[in-house]
Amino acid sequence: MKQLRVAVIGAGRLGGFHAQKLAAADGVELVAVVDPLPANRNRVAAECGTRPLTDHRPLLDQLDAAVIAAPTQLHRRLALECLGAGIHVLVEKPICPTLAEADELVDAARRTGAVLQVGHVERFNPAFAAATTHAPNPKYIEAVRAGGFTFRSTDVGVVLDLMIHDLDLVLSMARSPVRRVDALGLSVLGGHEDVANARIEFAGGCVATLSASRVSYEPARRMHVWSPRAFVGIDFAARTATLVRPSETLLRRQFDVESLSAEQVEHYLKHLPAEHLPREELTFEAVDALALEVQDFIESIRAARSPRVTGEAGRDAIALAEQILARIHTHAWDDAPDGLIGPLATPRPRVIPAPHFDVASVESPPEQTPAKRAV
Repeated sequence: MKQLRVAVIGAGRLGGFHAQKLAAADGVELVAVVDPLPANRNRVAAECGTRPLTDHRPLLDQLDAAVIAAPTQLHRRLALECLGAGIHVLVEKPICPTLAEADELVDAARRTGAVLQVGHVERFNPAFAAATTHAPNPKYIEAVRAGGFTFRSTDVGVVLDLMIHDLDLVLSMARSPVRRVDALGLSVLGGHEDVANARIEFAGGCVATLSASRVSYEPARRMHVWSPRAFVGIDFAARTATLVRPSETLLRRQFDVESLSAEQVEHYLKHLPAEHLPREELTFEAVDALALEVQDFIESIRAARSPRVTGEAGRDAIALAEQILARIHTHAWDDAPDGLIGPLATPRPRVIPAPHFDVASVESPPEQTPAKRAV
């Protein structure tokens, strides 16, 4: 079997993990790790027995595939350069900071026939697989994803940093167009939202409520999924799932609470869960989800098949994230005409700028003419 020649572009924390998985993978040659910071590239290269480089472009004619784990703002340029050279690409989540950029990557992959995979690693969590198996066609989904501030991914807010995981998972389960989005968010430490909540309605009847925080005291990666015939509660960190399957009596709406006798009420106070809402705890073996993701990338290249998380799936998550961010930035914190709006809780502008003016033009001194301020 021909060795698959791969490079990792971006040798930070996550890029280092990718390099380790590729260095240990069968049939793979880790050609180089690329990073502008000497400490990053030298450390990862030494750990993985490969070359440290500052620039990926001299490698383009030497590679079959590349993993891009650079800052999100660089994803478009780096991925387009690789895809344009016919190189298969695994790009870390989010695929790009904007939908327009994500569309460029998807189009480029289609033109060249290269594999484009997005690093939504939770798809490889066995507890999530239980939800898709036991609770297909969900109608209500709740998710909470929280952690402390890591001082990483500061170029984006919590929606693209953390909530993007759950957006991808929800879209993969709902499989229906988005009909309505409501959201709010708040910046705590910087210029982006650090806390966010979103409610999403799908045309197929599913409703999802998602909360994310990167300034939390307690870490959390949980999801609750209600389907017509089952409930699954997922703890992604512990790789456990709680499965509840109502009895046929409940599913057929034949359990009439109002007609129960006093004796029956007393009975069901103790035995209702066991008889009609039996619960099963599912615990899964520890897996290396990132290694499974990398292996899926390798196998999709060798078999010329789609990866589990395609470029289109990553693009759809960004499309939904953009809708959420638009709602966050227009959320009004009170009903005053000039009240506070958006994640920074800034005063609402008194004048709505026309499309051909920027915000600065509205705030310019009155002696300047609009013609001089036009964009």
